[in-house]
Amino acid sequence: MKELSLHILDIVQNSISAGAKNIEINICEHNEKNLFHVEIIDDGKGMNEETVKKAINPFYTTRTTRKVGLGISLFKMAAETCDGSFLLESKEGEGTRVKANFVRNHIDRAPLGKMEDTMVTLLMSNDKVDYLYTHEYENKTFKFETKEIKKILDGVPLSDYDVLMWIKNYIKEGIEEIYI
Repeated sequence: MKELSLHILDIVQNSISAGAKNIEINICEHNEKNLFHVEIIDDGKGMNEETVKKAINPFYTTRTTRKVGLGISLFKMAAETCDGSFLLESKEGEGTRVKANFVRNHIDRAPLGKMEDTMVTLLMSNDKVDYLYTHEYENKTFKFETKEIKKILDGVPLSDYDVLMWIKNYIKEGIEEIYI
């Protein structure tokens, strides 16, 4: 995948398929430490140890529509290609944590991409899930939390077009501000 945001989209869609109701997406960038972290935590059905070991294999999937499951293995490869690391932890009945660490300035590290588009795509496909998206750059943090937005909207669905366009701009501007 050409952008890390597409890996994030794929992993989060796995979380939704696993019945997650709450999903955290954490991105942390540190220039001085030359690190770039992406972490996704969900409260879905989780996996047992055997399934966790199989999940990083591209020829393993729980889907019945195809015989390969490339998402986790490609994300792992993307991190390791950039001298980074990959962690997949899960516990049945509790959820899953995926963390990819990248060398930030590695020539092969894909750009983050448009997280605002990723978040809007996720909300369009399932606005019942609650997301907490946190993006940290150096000492600045942007946070987007759907639970907070839902309280303000008082019944207006997050999938409403005008709401989605506001969210898209809010996330885009929030991310731009932390880079200033």
